[in-house]
Amino acid sequence: MGCKRGIYYLVAMLCWWPLLSSAAENVVSSSQNKALSILRDSIAIRTVEGYGKVPELAHYLQKQFLAAGFDQQDIQILPVADTVALVVRYRARPGATQKPILLSAHMDVVDALPQDWLRDPYTLIEEDGYFFGRGVADNKFAVSVLSATFMRLKAEGYQPARDLILAFSGDEETQMLTTQALAIEHRALIDAEYAIVADGGGGLLSESGEAVSFTIDMAEKTYASFRVTASNPGGHSSLPRKDNAIYDLAQALIKLDAFQFPVMESELTREFFRQTAPLIDGELGKAMSNFVQGRNKEQAIKLLRSKPDYVGTLGTTCVATLLSAGHAENALPQSASATINCRIFPGVGVEATLDTLKKVMANKALQWQVLDSPKESDASPMRKEVFDAVARSIHPYFPDLPIIPHMASGASDALHFRAAGIPCYTLSTIFQKSSDEFAHGLNERVAVHNLPRSMGIWYALIKDISQE
Repeated sequence: MGCKRGIYYLVAMLCWWPLLSSAAENVVSSSQNKALSILRDSIAIRTVEGYGKVPELAHYLQKQFLAAGFDQQDIQILPVADTVALVVRYRARPGATQKPILLSAHMDVVDALPQDWLRDPYTLIEEDGYFFGRGVADNKFAVSVLSATFMRLKAEGYQPARDLILAFSGDEETQMLTTQALAIEHRALIDAEYAIVADGGGGLLSESGEAVSFTIDMAEKTYASFRVTASNPGGHSSLPRKDNAIYDLAQALIKLDAFQFPVMESELTREFFRQTAPLIDGELGKAMSNFVQGRNKEQAIKLLRSKPDYVGTLGTTCVATLLSAGHAENALPQSASATINCRIFPGVGVEATLDTLKKVMANKALQWQVLDSPKESDASPMRKEVFDAVARSIHPYFPDLPIIPHMASGASDALHFRAAGIPCYTLSTIFQKSSDEFAHGLNERVAVHNLPRSMGIWYALIKDISQE
């Protein structure tokens, strides 16, 4: 009888399998369509500073989550100034004791002027194998895919072993007030063992379309800007004098141009160069290897610092970005100011960097101002379980692809989460060529093939990290 039951079971499975497979395919297809629908609708909402549109997007997403079966009490819209943050909690199964995991992206975008684009930046357009639109890469693609993945898991009745928290900030591209509010004022809503921020890192393709590597940002350099000002009594331009605010400032800036901050390295940056070296042909790859191994290090540093893509990995960088001087063409300048933007190596600090700038410019008469309120954060620990989970979600698509830790030169929401004590791992499931990188620029685009693959990656990754 046992043998017969086994045969009957096998026959039944063979009969039902096409139906089960078809049902699974329908779920996947429906989820991808939902992601595309959210992407299209969110691109149409001009969530830029000054337009007050982020709340509109947040309420739109709230309706999508409610329709997908999430409880009202698990969806929070948090007003901050003229924008909002959105938090969605996916409840764990009863009896779960592990701390939640936070997943994050941002709803706002850098503005785009329609008259400058080849296509309307606030209409999602599919053309020549690409999606075009402002925010299609940074960061509404992540918002859409994460939202649709949460909805798919809910539809399937998935019960994680710990709570999953989705946090969408509303002003990452500007002041990050919503991120700060989430990290401090609303910490109980987003407190987590660690966070995965979908806004950085990601997959690199060669220009021929081959996958090269996948990076995860574990640290961010501190973003800090300083204003330096030279002052002078001024006077009539027909009566020039030796001391001139413009000349004083110019001489100081020339000294900055000639200066390089000391080389710095960490476990993270050494590991980045170690894993990247075999992927880079020629002298550059050799220089990375030599830097890590301490061979011909001075020569290696010189070559690496000549490459804009890698100079920031070797320490702090500061560069003049804005100038303002004088008040009339026939008057000696009473003041001249420059903005110096710095990306500071973790652990160095804002004050130490300012002290270095003062010493380099060597003019005690210059006046200095720290702009805004720079936030410092240390690198996150190298969590093996996070890297292993990411590898398991990526490798079905790109077997044996290197998963490389990285330090970002730019800032993301991870800055404030990390500063508040939540380790952060920043990644994007978009795979693209360097020549396709148009975030913040004209005609922003993402290859269409990223959508189904990203849905698969996030689905696998979220299930992996939320099971015991």
